[in-house]
Amino acid sequence: MLGNFSYHNPTKLYFGDESLNFLKDELKNYGPVVMLNYGGGSVKKNGIYDQVVAILREAEKTIIENPGVMSNPTLEKLNEGVKIARENPVDLILALGGGSVCDYSKAVSASVFCDGDFWSEFWLQHRNPAREQKILPVGCIMTMAGTGSEMNSRSIITDAEHKLKLGCMFDDRVMPRFSILNPKFTMTVPENQMKSGIYDIMSHIMEQYFSDTDDNTSDYISEGLMRGLIVASRKAVKNPQDYEARSNIMWTATWALNTLIGLGKRQDWMVHKIGHSVGAWTHAPHGYTLAAVSMAYYRRAMQHGLPKFVRFAKNVWDIKGDGMTDEQVAEAGLEALKGWMLEIGLPLTISELGATEGMIAGITEGTICYPAGYMDLKPADVTEILKESMN
Repeated sequence: MLGNFSYHNPTKLYFGDESLNFLKDELKNYGPVVMLNYGGGSVKKNGIYDQVVAILREAEKTIIENPGVMSNPTLEKLNEGVKIARENPVDLILALGGGSVCDYSKAVSASVFCDGDFWSEFWLQHRNPAREQKILPVGCIMTMAGTGSEMNSRSIITDAEHKLKLGCMFDDRVMPRFSILNPKFTMTVPENQMKSGIYDIMSHIMEQYFSDTDDNTSDYISEGLMRGLIVASRKAVKNPQDYEARSNIMWTATWALNTLIGLGKRQDWMVHKIGHSVGAWTHAPHGYTLAAVSMAYYRRAMQHGLPKFVRFAKNVWDIKGDGMTDEQVAEAGLEALKGWMLEIGLPLTISELGATEGMIAGITEGTICYPAGYMDLKPADVTEILKESMN
């Protein structure tokens, strides 16, 4: 393990089917005004909203509601949330929903007291808030597993007007102070969102795994997480009410992107960069955009990082490799990945998401390229990957 790093994760997690009971204890640490961010109304239909509001009222909190946080939250919605928080003496932002609501809440948290153009400062220029700037604390109550946003400082926002979907990695001041993970809450999401979240988790792990060549403890952890996810995903697709499977998926999502398995790694993230741009044009679920470009991307990456792809095939997919060349073993691993994706019902092409040949130039333009993983992609490479991902 050759990298140098520091590690600090300040988020406190409460996990399990009774985890919401801990919210009342956490609320004691904050002032009287809570900004409650949530999505389109599913949390009201399934009763989770009522449970949370009852706890807030019992704690005598003033609730400032901000509903309508969409999947792939927009800059317009961010501006709306910042305005609400600036007009009210908010003490805590509480995110109720999936990763998009959590991402959005962190974005509001960092932006409320920014004196300048927070979109330009944070998402275009990738700067952090000034050290002296106040950051509103965030708590998360997760209803979907996938993004890992409950225990990291990432925030992804879409500028719908310019078709730009960009992420910002804030410092740990923006990380949620606490997150509540009840696997039963994830059973209320539609099946396509569950599947999208499953692949998002897998992609998070692979983005960190497929980089560097040293013997890294992080890679051994990643292999175990991938194997566990494969088992749990198959069970959950067959029976979405399987609590054990859904709990394992939810816990894996957290560890896939809470920075642990990326320690000492250069990491990649180009599948996400391409997928973000596809999502900005198609508005498809995030995990689906990643799945749709993965096969074309990783077949290209395999040529540059063959030993790791051989290891992936053997250690994750149990490819024996007897009598096979390294190239054949690596290819068999990717075919196993593809087979699993088909088995759980994921899209393999961007055309399935509504992308057309006419969008490719715009998607390429919206993709941020940088040296990562085993390749140094240029826009022309992105275009070829997108063309290969059409069919």
